[in-house]
Amino acid sequence: MSTDPGYDANGTLPLTRDGRAVSDRGGTVCVIGAGASGLAAVKNLLEHGFGVDCYERETGVGGAWNWRHDRSPVSAGTHLISSKPMSQYPDFPMPDAWPDYPAHGLVLSYLERYAEHFELKPHVWFGTEVVRVEPAGGDRWDVTTRSTGGCGSQRTSRYAAVVVANGHNWAPRMPAYEGQESYRGEIIHGSAYKEPNQVRGRKVLVVGGGNTGCDIAVEAATHAARCWHSTRRGYWYAPKYLMGRPTDQVNAGVLRWRLPLWLRQRLMHRVLRLVVGDLTRFGLPRPDHGVFQSHPIVNGQLLHHVGHGGIRPVPEVARFTRHSVILTDGRELDPDLVVMATGYEPRFEFLDPGLLDRDADGRPRLYLHTFPAAQPTLAVAGLVQPDSGVLPLAHWQSVAFARWLRLREAAPQRAARFRERVSGGARGRWKDATPTDSPRHWFEVSHDVYLRELQRALDDLKAVPA
Repeated sequence: MSTDPGYDANGTLPLTRDGRAVSDRGGTVCVIGAGASGLAAVKNLLEHGFGVDCYERETGVGGAWNWRHDRSPVSAGTHLISSKPMSQYPDFPMPDAWPDYPAHGLVLSYLERYAEHFELKPHVWFGTEVVRVEPAGGDRWDVTTRSTGGCGSQRTSRYAAVVVANGHNWAPRMPAYEGQESYRGEIIHGSAYKEPNQVRGRKVLVVGGGNTGCDIAVEAATHAARCWHSTRRGYWYAPKYLMGRPTDQVNAGVLRWRLPLWLRQRLMHRVLRLVVGDLTRFGLPRPDHGVFQSHPIVNGQLLHHVGHGGIRPVPEVARFTRHSVILTDGRELDPDLVVMATGYEPRFEFLDPGLLDRDADGRPRLYLHTFPAAQPTLAVAGLVQPDSGVLPLAHWQSVAFARWLRLREAAPQRAARFRERVSGGARGRWKDATPTDSPRHWFEVSHDVYLRELQRALDDLKAVPA
């Protein structure tokens, strides 16, 4: 454990807030969450000379990748959908002997090794959840915590800065259909799906065309008595391998050619026509957007099972009856189990929505999905959905924030110029094509476009020479 944050250096509690004692942690930075993004933040802040207190509601590191955690969306068959070189921290490579697409257990062991290698666990308060994060004046923050589950008393500590790294794939987004409340079958969210035994021998309807929905449909194809897969729109489906190489690595190689977007789209359309073919032939809807406007579904088995009859594509759900599901084309299905693979809501319950400049739909407006325009000592790590892994982006996000905190001390004029960029870029999207605008795509970024902008920020935030 880190040094007890309940008391200051003199062993007293000199501050109060609304009658509560507040411990002043001086220049220490608070990190919320010890998942992949939170660990990167702790490590990089420590390397920049900051004291760090990290609060983790669970009893171990790993966040979403630790499927023993209550909020983890991981199931037994979960693997990375980005390949190993595109998914690892830049200063801590995954072992060469590991497969191209590691399973979730390997990813968790990787995060645990990372925490051990950089000696991060002594800075983490496990079994501690954050209740409130409130501005305290002077760009400082009061962070109120308690034991996970609401047991015990609350304590409030004052920090120089806060990094929010609690993840955005833990609060299920559940749709509401007419008649759903009277349906006699079982309805679960995709986050509650953990293993094939849940679908074995049952008639299953999977709702949702994202990677999770496709993965669940593929497992149901080989274990369920029948599987329908409902999507409301068409998607591009990419195999995990092209020419014997992971597809994202092939795409990264093409990006190095610096071809214009229209030419890359034309090339990718041709490749997908050759490798995947006409999706409508399989009964799937034609995509209503161009390649790269939305990340493709990375799944090499879905079309195989559709072609073999294990998965039956169907259109969007219209309504429920007591014993059936009615589709928009009038067809009636009789599933035993409906799995809503319909994504997640970004939730920051401990923060006032205005602090992240959230719009009416709840979307945070942040420069690089990291820096709020009006809160210079608050940052969010990992709030991105790239066409690569999140870990390398979270690493550089936290390096940028650590550099920013140092720069505002050493060179206020340069820091002020950077804040102008933050204010002007808070509504950027960092994609190389006009993106779709549904909640599922709010945080999508093209990793090459995003990293170029992040590199600009890192260059501007370099430390002043001594």
